[in-house]
Amino acid sequence: MLSNLFNWQSLILLGITTYHQITSFQENSKIPPIGKLIDVGGHKLHFYVAGEGEITIIVDHSLGGIDGYFLVEELAKISRVCIYDRAGYGSSQSSNKPRTSEQIVKELHILLQKAEIEPPYILVGDSFGSYNMRLYAHLFPAEVVGMILTDGLHEKQMLSMSFSLQLLKLFFTISFFIASLGAALGIVRFLGIIGIFEILKKELRQFPKTTLKIVKSSFYSSRHWLTMFREMWSLNTSGHQVKKANDFGNLPIINIKAANFLKPRWGRFYFSITPADKLRDAIQSNLLLLSTNCEQLLATKSGHFVWIDEPEVILAAVRRVLEKVEN
Repeated sequence: MLSNLFNWQSLILLGITTYHQITSFQENSKIPPIGKLIDVGGHKLHFYVAGEGEITIIVDHSLGGIDGYFLVEELAKISRVCIYDRAGYGSSQSSNKPRTSEQIVKELHILLQKAEIEPPYILVGDSFGSYNMRLYAHLFPAEVVGMILTDGLHEKQMLSMSFSLQLLKLFFTISFFIASLGAALGIVRFLGIIGIFEILKKELRQFPKTTLKIVKSSFYSSRHWLTMFREMWSLNTSGHQVKKANDFGNLPIINIKAANFLKPRWGRFYFSITPADKLRDAIQSNLLLLSTNCEQLLATKSGHFVWIDEPEVILAAVRRVLEKVEN
């Protein structure tokens, strides 16, 4: 009886894997990138530009790398906006170079130069993207007129986490690697097709199906999860690199703070333990010291994924920074 059960499980897994390989081939051959590809030194990055304006909004995504697609059309109503897929995500090619903030910023600068997307820029950094945008603003200050950090990170706390939080970070890192195996077998694609993403995160249902398809298709790829693993594995290195990016004079900066890490919901572990709450509060306090012209917006209905839970808060922050720049 056990052998029959094992055979059925093997057949189901084989079916899912075969379906994954077929649909992957079909999607890669039929669906072109919505933007353009630029070689940044051995690999190509995908970018997309929309809207008009003298100031360009540059979006660098969170760990996972493609949340800008949820924002781009609304941001384009405010000014010109550029989103791009970091190496290994979306339509960008993978890179064997380290997935650290310094390398990411170097590639972004090459991309913007080659694509002739001229400054001035307002930088929007979501979560891990806050490291990258801070470092970009530090290295190329003449190009940047403002910055928005969405539930960002600060290296002082991230590099001195308690043992329990370090274990939690290790858990997430390993889980990304395991997920890459699941993606290679087609399991993630299968879960996406039956709507598990929208069940776990109901706010995804507010976005157009075309946008969801772009975002979800990246997660179906094993290289997407491997890139998340590599960026998380190098997070401490990135933290050390961004230490020098802590003094931006009177640069207009808005720091968006989410209400909690994960929004409480039935059947979901509520991430709100005392050490984590203290860590997040200290991070937000330090981010407010980046500039003498820094203010905080609260995303009171949001978990960490503000760009999904309350994208209007990010839009309001961009408008606020634009007002400051224009005045």
